[in-house]
Amino acid sequence: MVTLEDVARQAGVSLATASRVLNGSTRQVGAGLRARVEQAADELGYRANIAAQTLARGAGNVIGIVVHDLTDPYFAALADGAMRAAAGERLLVMVGTTHRDPEQEIAYVATLHAQRVRAVLLVGSRTDDADTTARLRGELGRYVAAGGRVACVGQDLLGMATVAPANRDGAADLARSLAALGHTRFAVLAGPRRLLTAADRCAGFADACAELGLPAPRVVHGPFDRDGGYRAAQDTGDATCVFAVNDVMAVGALAAYRERGVRVPEDVSVAGFDDIATLRDHVPALTTVRLPLADMGARALELALASGDRPVVERVRGEVVLRESVRRL
Repeated sequence: MVTLEDVARQAGVSLATASRVLNGSTRQVGAGLRARVEQAADELGYRANIAAQTLARGAGNVIGIVVHDLTDPYFAALADGAMRAAAGERLLVMVGTTHRDPEQEIAYVATLHAQRVRAVLLVGSRTDDADTTARLRGELGRYVAAGGRVACVGQDLLGMATVAPANRDGAADLARSLAALGHTRFAVLAGPRRLLTAADRCAGFADACAELGLPAPRVVHGPFDRDGGYRAAQDTGDATCVFAVNDVMAVGALAAYRERGVRVPEDVSVAGFDDIATLRDHVPALTTVRLPLADMGARALELALASGDRPVVERVRGEVVLRESVRRL
């Protein structure tokens, strides 16, 4: 392993000078010495220890990412995008998971505020609980008033910079694509009733069916995870095509059909939403609505770190990806 001492020796400078250049010290180093140190680091393949830098500087170089469920590939991809962007800014990341508990989300924001982190990213859907949303918005407002920066991935309900996936539009586009393949009888594995991402996707799909003059889809609610999809798939009636409002629910549905000897797509077609990378090699490959998850996480960090008084809201539209889990009728 190449050490800072190796870099200093190669550059012909003191260890303190090499550290000031590579570990982000506020003390200035002359351009000539800086160039020698950076060239030596490149030649030796040295990589600075960001964690050590952060401990030396304090929490001003730390950002916090709060997600609903880090075991869900959707949130993992978003967090990974933000973390890679943070590494490029020489920032250290703290990640917390709320297990979909809104009270935990508020508590995380308060804790990160107390630790004076530079920015907070909130990744996840809001619910229809206006009181909880108002309390979270208040906690974020106090943090921002103290100099903190915030960005969200989800609905634009918190008055902060937001990367907002176009959930209704994406689900409507999917419904139209499936109808174009001849499907008219749909079921929607709709997730929790009060979760806005799930509700928006279900509503967008149903609205498109109505616009096309098709029967209303059979709607089955349940948890927003693999087991929720597994259980909901038991109640899809005579649907020829089942839309799960996220990919992990679609995985559960595929497992349920496989256990019952229901063939996909010969007996029933299945589609999801998100295009999580782990499912691209699934057999059969899952039809879905692709969101650029890693890019969305990186963009949220950029918005959080950007200066400006007016919060920016960027809508991200998904792309329908037709794969083998859906057949033409």
